[in-house]
Amino acid sequence: MTYIAPYMRRKHAAVLLAISVGLTLGACGGGNAEPGAAATSLQGRVVVVNTPDGLNAPDKKELAMELVSSSENSTLDWKSQYAIIEDIGDERGYTAGLVGFTSATDDMLDLVKAYTVAEPGNILSQYLPALQQVNHSASHAGLDPNFVPDWKNAATDPVFQQAQMNVLNAQYFDPAVILAKQDGLGTLGQFIYYDAIVMHGPGSAKKPHSLQGIRAAALLKALPPARKGDETAYLAAFLDARRALMLTESDHKHNIDRIDTQQRLFLTSGNLNLNTPLSWKVNHDPYQIN
Repeated sequence: MTYIAPYMRRKHAAVLLAISVGLTLGACGGGNAEPGAAATSLQGRVVVVNTPDGLNAPDKKELAMELVSSSENSTLDWKSQYAIIEDIGDERGYTAGLVGFTSATDDMLDLVKAYTVAEPGNILSQYLPALQQVNHSASHAGLDPNFVPDWKNAATDPVFQQAQMNVLNAQYFDPAVILAKQDGLGTLGQFIYYDAIVMHGPGSAKKPHSLQGIRAAALLKALPPARKGDETAYLAAFLDARRALMLTESDHKHNIDRIDTQQRLFLTSGNLNLNTPLSWKVNHDPYQIN
């Protein structure tokens, strides 16, 4: 079964994040900083992000990619998602690629810019003016009829695949892991933040429909380890806050099993290190990673 989830789209903040590590979008390097490089987190403090621990460990990051892919696309084969593209009718234009980059919310434009820096004259570079024009709208103006087949062709290019990974790292993975580590969270907590930022975007404490907004709601109920709180209690409060939010969102209310029968399951079993084997169910399908 192939399921295209309603890509839970995040309403991006005008400035998605402030990573200042020499991560350069495009030639981008979200995942290419040297081990031990520091980065400014969503909360503005500096922490170590690219040390090979927690969700940054290669095997744990692979788990994270597979877990998100099971929720978003009903497959563990996340690498098959580079070419995916469609308008799912959520007022965000085209949704495409590894984490559902959209033509209405900046990140697809950022991605094609990054790809063009890395490979000038690529098949998608011709669409940069149109992507700039339709950004923040659901319009396909200047994209149809060939943008979809051209995206799929570009997805076979390793340079475009790397550009997708770089933007994913810089705009989603790294900021979520940084913030989670700053809160003193282990590997499961880092994944919980990452899954939230993929769906809701980074946002701010004043924007409830965002990672930061969910975190702010959770902090009213419990404190993370960095504030001498209990990790399990804090993550339970975070999942409670996110679940309550999702139930108010038409695009997300039917996808709460990624909370109930995936993340909550790992938490209640005490698997704070996200150790394998893992078994869960999402989108009515069972999954297992040994």
